[in-house]
Amino acid sequence: MDKTKEAFAEYKDVVTVCEVMEMLGLGRVAVYRLLREGIIRTIRVGKKYIIPKQSIIDFISTGESFFRKG
Repeated sequence: MDKTKEAFAEYKDVVTVCEVMEMLGLGRVAVYRLLREGIIRTIRVGKKYIIPKQSIIDFISTGESFFRKG
């Protein structure tokens, strides 16, 4: 997990949807799905998502299989 933290060191402690897209190499639809389904922990203020960087690190470290068919 330390390598993941190092890889994301340039990002602030709270990131935007666009930054999550960049961090994970995913498109907008996939990122919003992760957020909407609670797979990546987030805080929602109105229509805006506030995403702690630690949530992204946790998502990666759990090895969650999000994009499985079925």
